[in-house]
Amino acid sequence: MAVKRSTIITIGNEILKGRTINTNFAKIGKVLTFSGYEVFRGFVVDDSLESISWAIRSALEVSDMVVTTGGLGPTFDDMTLKGVSSAIGREMIYSEEAMEQLKGWYSHLNLEMTPERKKMAYVPEGSEIIENPVGAAPGILLRIDQKMLVSLPGVPAEMEAMLDLILDRIKNPGSYYLEKSTKFYGIMESTFAPYVNEIMKRENGLVYIKSHPLNRENNFPGIEIEVSARSESQERAEQTVDSIMNELTEVAKKLKS
Repeated sequence: MAVKRSTIITIGNEILKGRTINTNFAKIGKVLTFSGYEVFRGFVVDDSLESISWAIRSALEVSDMVVTTGGLGPTFDDMTLKGVSSAIGREMIYSEEAMEQLKGWYSHLNLEMTPERKKMAYVPEGSEIIENPVGAAPGILLRIDQKMLVSLPGVPAEMEAMLDLILDRIKNPGSYYLEKSTKFYGIMESTFAPYVNEIMKRENGLVYIKSHPLNRENNFPGIEIEVSARSESQERAEQTVDSIMNELTEVAKKLKS
């Protein structure tokens, strides 16, 4: 089974200064994980051409899939696609398909096509246009050798709607992910840790076990244990997760006895 790596890039000064909470990263990360990718890196960068280009170049060096969110709008600081163009060395070109979508959106609102709105019809050469069913700015999907880059708007409702539209196109075939979790009370995380470490070492990367403390390590401890696995089939992933979860449950019973 070939596990592919992905990187998420969120763009916007409003995120860096704490005005906007980066919920897009969580949504995209979950979608990519269940689509067969290992999300192993993320960047948050400001609205500058230099930062965006740097992040995209860095991500493409080590990732099979790169997803950006933010910076596709009509204002002067919306320059994500110029950053993509600069990073991969492709010209910005006019897209009739993108323009038709924009005209349809603004016509529906009885608004004219200003230069700022027309700006959103220019995309890096080779882009496949992603329809925006709930907003103005189109997204793009680019194939770069054996890699893929997707750029989506920063507005969460728009990003989520467009991500749903391309799920079949970005799925990594032959890679299935499953995770399950359970809670154990009366056990400290530090007490459980040696057993987790032993199983992780034994399984040699086939599963991942993460513990989350529910309380402080005091007289009323508790932990949540999450077990996840990837496999070439959903059935095999479920068998692996269930087997490890059953083993951990027996450990918990032993520790509490």
